Amino acid sequence: MTQAGTAEVPKVTLYSYFRSSCAWRVRLGLLLKGMSRIPYEYKAINILKGEQFTDEFTKLNPLQLVPVLEIDDVKLVDSIAILQYLEERFPDKRPLLPKDLVQRAHIHQVVFLIASNIQPLQNTQILPVIEAKLGKEERLKWAQYSIAKGFSALERILEKTAGKYCFGDMVTLADVVLSPQLANAIRFQLDMAPYPTIRQVGQALNELPEVKASAPANQPDAPNL
Repeated sequence: MTQAGTAEVPKVTLYSYFRSSCAWRVRLGLLLKGMSRIPYEYKAINILKGEQFTDEFTKLNPLQLVPVLEIDDVKLVDSIAILQYLEERFPDKRPLLPKDLVQRAHIHQVVFLIASNIQPLQNTQILPVIEAKLGKEERLKWAQYSIAKGFSALERILEKTAGKYCFGDMVTLADVVLSPQLANAIRFQLDMAPYPTIRQVGQALNELPEVKASAPANQPDAPNL
C-alpha cells in the first residue's frame, strides 16, 4: 500500500452506475482531486438490470449498492467513506475540507444532511416500493416531498455560509454531495423557487468542468439519448 503524500499513483477501480447520485459523488471527488493524478478504471453496474445482485458483485459489496471503489488494495463501499478517504489519502491535491475543525464539522453537517436525510428517501430502493403500493403519481410526490423537506433546512444553513459555493468560495465536500442532489431535484420536477441560495450555488457548480465531466450523461454506460 502506498502512503499519504507519496508520489506513487495507485490503481483505482470504480464500480458505478451512470445515474446513481452516490456514484456521481465519487466520480466528482476523483475529478476534483485531479483526474490526471488519479486515473481510474470505470466498471459499469446496471442496477436497473439487477447486476448489483450477482454473486460476483455481492462479494464486493454485501449491501448490493454502488459505488464501490478499489484503491491501494483497499475496498470501500460507501460514497462518504470513499470521499473522506480520498481527502485524507491525497491531502496535497485540491483540498475539499478546510483545516479549521469547526468549519470542517459544519461542512460535514451539510454532507450528512443530504447523504443521510434526503438522498436515501428518494433512491432506487425506496421509490419502486412507493410506486408499487401507491402508483406513479405518489412516487413523484414522495420524491418531491423528501427533497423539499431537506432543502428547506439546507437553504437556511446556506443563507449563512454560502459564497460562490456552499461554504464561501472554496469547493468542499458539501458541494460534492449537493451537485448530484440538485440534479435529482430537477429530475423530479421540484419547484426550486423557495431555495434561491441553493439555486445560486448550483449554478456556480454547474460551471465547473469537473461537474460537467462527472454528470450522468457523460459516463461510459449512459444510454445514447
